[in-house]
Amino acid sequence: MSTSAPPRRGNPAKGKGPRKRTRVRARSKKKDPLFVEGKRPRPMYVDYKDVDLLRKLINRHGRIVGRRKTGCSAVSQHAVTLAIKRARFMGLLPYTGE
Repeated sequence: MSTSAPPRRGNPAKGKGPRKRTRVRARSKKKDPLFVEGKRPRPMYVDYKDVDLLRKLINRHGRIVGRRKTGCSAVSQHAVTLAIKRARFMGLLPYTGE
């Protein structure tokens, strides 16, 4: 009869005790910058001539900032992308940064 050893805890390669769990920080929900008075405009449309708003949504290199940073929903981020591309084509926004 073989006796089974109790299961080892921790990383067997390091030979130390159990690993400590890192705490996961909860991300705060960012407010969608395109909502008007707390409601999403329907249909979702971002005016490409509103250069002040669009400049907030591109970084200093001229790239479109992602949803995680801006807090936009998927629908509003798509509308922002279309508006930025239209503004670039019309010459209102630069393709590259300064």
